[in-house]
Amino acid sequence: MPLRPKSEVIGEFRQHGKDTGSPEVQIAVLTERIKHLTEHLRQAKHDSAGRRGLLQMVGQRRRLLAYLHRKSPERYQEVIARLELRR
Repeated sequence: MPLRPKSEVIGEFRQHGKDTGSPEVQIAVLTERIKHLTEHLRQAKHDSAGRRGLLQMVGQRRRLLAYLHRKSPERYQEVIARLELRR
């Protein structure tokens, strides 16, 4: 599964024209990278550095989701529905 271009993901989740840093955008970009790295690690089982990076990304996404849930539960529900995340 090839990694989608970052600009494409940002365009899909941004809140306004120049938005690149909202929690929704950050969560979407991290989710795309997590999916890509997960596929890589299925093949390269001994890539410990890659696995560590994956765990860091998952933790960062989790913190961003918790922040969004605290600040705006509606936006949180919308993001997890659009990204099809389990929660």
